Amino acid sequence: MGGFVMPHEPGIFRKSEDAWSAGQVRVMHAYRRIRDRIGELEATCVVVIGSDHYVIFGPTCLPSFLIGIGDVSGPYERFLGIADGEIPGNPQLAAHIAAYGRDLGFDWAVAKSLNVDHSIGIPARICALPNAAVRCVIPVYLGSSVEPIVSTKRAYQLGSAIRDAIERWGGNERVVVIGSGGISHWVGMARMGDVNEAFDRWVLDCVTNGRAQDLIDLKDEDVIARAGNGALELRNFLCAMAVVRNSTGSVIAYESGDDWVTGLGFAEMRVDG
Repeated sequence: MGGFVMPHEPGIFRKSEDAWSAGQVRVMHAYRRIRDRIGELEATCVVVIGSDHYVIFGPTCLPSFLIGIGDVSGPYERFLGIADGEIPGNPQLAAHIAAYGRDLGFDWAVAKSLNVDHSIGIPARICALPNAAVRCVIPVYLGSSVEPIVSTKRAYQLGSAIRDAIERWGGNERVVVIGSGGISHWVGMARMGDVNEAFDRWVLDCVTNGRAQDLIDLKDEDVIARAGNGALELRNFLCAMAVVRNSTGSVIAYESGDDWVTGLGFAEMRVDG
């Protein structure tokens, strides 16, 4: 099992490749590096942990956490160079994860048909599916972008339950997990477009050194003050960290600039034990 964190900021895909800035080229290189590492790990199944942006569920249905156990497609949005349509899933393993979690007290919401947005779609299309060995993508949504937002502690606990469920699965999948999210960004706020690079690099340091408790201990009001409401998506990183149970890792890339509204962090997490 292996793991990665990465952004899902779609800004790079609003321009054709011949119009990319130097920063956009570096960002795409980071995505491709993760794609290649997934191939090197010989993964057959990728669990992508993302968040909704009022795109999939709208303002009327806001699950704390949801897993796709049936047909998966997307991304819902249309981006240059990004395919859409069917994403191969693994209904049996996904249903097993949900059932196992329910036995532990996690009230999973499930989707028998799910058209994912860029939070799941970008990692799936760019990093997972280009690898011939990857047979399936399992989408997991956390309430980490819009209210109700799950606690950091609960996000980590959910990742641990996902790990336990996968270990008890009777199939032969080689699983990799991706935590998909931006770091500092102020969504719809006066500071939209700002980033806090120092905060972002601290988060990546926590990820690559297995310091989950430091992230769990963050108060939401402090995160919003220092890094914006969008940084609450670090719950997706925490969930992925728990799946991997990592203690080490490495930063692949960090970027910020006028091309994006968030700090973009890419890192690999190595399995601990």
